[in-house]
Amino acid sequence: MSTVLYPFKFKPIFKDRIWGGRKIKDVLGVDYGPLPNCGELWLLSGVWDEQSEIANGDFEGDEINDLVETFMGDLVGESVFDQYGEQFPLLLKIIDANDWLSVQVHPDDELAEKRGLGNGKTEMWYVMQAEQDAELIMGFNREMTRMDYVNALKDNNLQSVLNHEAVKKNDVFFIPAGRVHALGPGIMVAEIQQTSDTTYRIYDWDRIDVAGMRRELHVAQSVEAIDGRLPERYKTQVADVMNKTVPVVDCQYFVTNLLQLQGEMEKDYSNLDSFVILMPLEGKFSLVWENGAVFVSAGECVLVPNVIKKVSIRAEEYCKMLEIYCQLEEEC
Repeated sequence: MSTVLYPFKFKPIFKDRIWGGRKIKDVLGVDYGPLPNCGELWLLSGVWDEQSEIANGDFEGDEINDLVETFMGDLVGESVFDQYGEQFPLLLKIIDANDWLSVQVHPDDELAEKRGLGNGKTEMWYVMQAEQDAELIMGFNREMTRMDYVNALKDNNLQSVLNHEAVKKNDVFFIPAGRVHALGPGIMVAEIQQTSDTTYRIYDWDRIDVAGMRRELHVAQSVEAIDGRLPERYKTQVADVMNKTVPVVDCQYFVTNLLQLQGEMEKDYSNLDSFVILMPLEGKFSLVWENGAVFVSAGECVLVPNVIKKVSIRAEEYCKMLEIYCQLEEEC
């Protein structure tokens, strides 16, 4: 059964958002059709009612979770299938913020299970573009208990305790479940996250949608989700090195590495019990394996099944990409 598997590309899923912009079309060259703007491009999704479809080869048109059910460990890795079953465990997006996103928080696995929501949502952002003076909200500017948080809400004082971070291209932010956050205008990010579409919206800038309505808030639901601990720093330090595999994030849900490539790189995944996703942020590359090759550009990704252990990545001029997989024995 494993011999029929090959690296998969996916049909894009576009999301019209009130805060979305035009960078996905204007910068990445991905045509999102008649939408006035595109806030999110979902590159790979196992969300049950919004699954990605295969875009290449014999399985074109099939949904990703159907292939996980059929090929199990051959596709995603034995340990990954044992942990997550028939749902693909990660969701990959590109987000283009032309305005502030809502201030929000996501539940962890324990709270999500308690509320019948499936997985929690731990995620990360890699900043693909940032306009001058762009900023985002990441966590609080001081230690916050849940009671502190409730009091800030009651006193209409939430904005004074939010931590603002200046943002530039190539910045990385790891966002564990429970950390409040919001993207600001002029920022485009690659987002890697657990497969979950659960968001608790805390504050939405008093925004009115096209129907003259305010979007729903989830303040009561957010209280139990909040983690007000103050880390040493919110921004992740990443080495700027060419033609090497550079660690970015390593947690219990996903591992993300950065590859800046000129020329060719051989990869051997023999010691890894997982699928591998390669997601170009800039440029283009060809992924070559024993039985063929596939061409991948920024605004796309490719999924290498667990049974394919040796590949060659051949960059066209300069290419920068994220390498993503699961390594379940690690803890955040």
